[in-house]
Amino acid sequence: MGGQRGRLIPAEDRKLAVELIEEAATSGARLFKACEVLEISTRTYQRWKTGYAHDRRKGAQKSIPKKLTEEEREEIRTISCSEEFKDANPYEIFIILLERGKYIASISSFYRVLKAADLLHHRSNKRPGTQHTVPEEAVATGPNQVWTWDITWLPTFVKGIFLYGYKIIDIWDKTIIGWEVHDTESEEHADALFRRSLAEQGFPKVRIHSDNGNPMKGLSLLATLYDLGCKNSFSRPRVSNDNPFIESFFNTLKTSVKYPGRFRDISEARKWMAYFIDWYNTSHRHSGIQFFTPKQMRTGEYKELVSLRNTTMREAKNRNPLRWSRQVKQWKKDHTVYLNPSLETRQKLQHAA
Repeated sequence: MGGQRGRLIPAEDRKLAVELIEEAATSGARLFKACEVLEISTRTYQRWKTGYAHDRRKGAQKSIPKKLTEEEREEIRTISCSEEFKDANPYEIFIILLERGKYIASISSFYRVLKAADLLHHRSNKRPGTQHTVPEEAVATGPNQVWTWDITWLPTFVKGIFLYGYKIIDIWDKTIIGWEVHDTESEEHADALFRRSLAEQGFPKVRIHSDNGNPMKGLSLLATLYDLGCKNSFSRPRVSNDNPFIESFFNTLKTSVKYPGRFRDISEARKWMAYFIDWYNTSHRHSGIQFFTPKQMRTGEYKELVSLRNTTMREAKNRNPLRWSRQVKQWKKDHTVYLNPSLETRQKLQHAA
């Protein structure tokens, strides 16, 4: 039998081998010894004895009982391309055939057969839908590495008339890097804002993420950012989660008890916004940065405060250990922020938590 390796043993040879091994075992020979003589394993003998000896090698021709026959596949193609069903989708064809008492294959089989024959095409006056890939992951381990920005509407006392608040936020320390209020949305305003903000920060080579609005993709703005060494990325259309940090800021802004709701004019809006941004950057305790203020993070003061917090907690536990059922919370100096993290990163962060 050893010379038969590399190809499937014929059925008559397998049957003969089983008979010889059983005869030897009946005569008192050990089963595994009889198998060794024929150079097969006892597991192979058992498989041959039960009649299960399909060729499971890669590339071997296999019989799949539930597989559609070529006649059935041809019937699916013919019916789907018929005059009656030429404008129907596979689901509709499947349902209509059911109502006529005819079943050929499942809906997924209809789609699979038609796709294999290149017979699935967009047949509508409406533009076909497009799939947008998830934005590339961005990682910030310090200030001026990743910024995001957007424009929010600021209502006035005149119904239907709005002002526009331009904001840039650093995702690492949540600092509002730059802001402006205008009565129009335009790439020229955005271009001027970024030129000034980048100059104030020393022209860092920062990754800048935004939505897909016209001001965000204006050619003059993109050219300016490219010339200044910045890299752009954009959210998918109508997916606010791709730009969460600026959306969170707008929520904080508009749910603040001091937010007036409406503004009389652009001068009032700019004055109020200047006050709010100063409060946000210097006094607001942000939950996303361990309840430090953006200014404390940006200046590095938070590192000393982390040590003070941890020391205070340890001393409190030492004074009265019975009040502590768990380990003392440790505030962290290391701070990494992800924008649009990959699945691998999300799993790693979930495991670490």
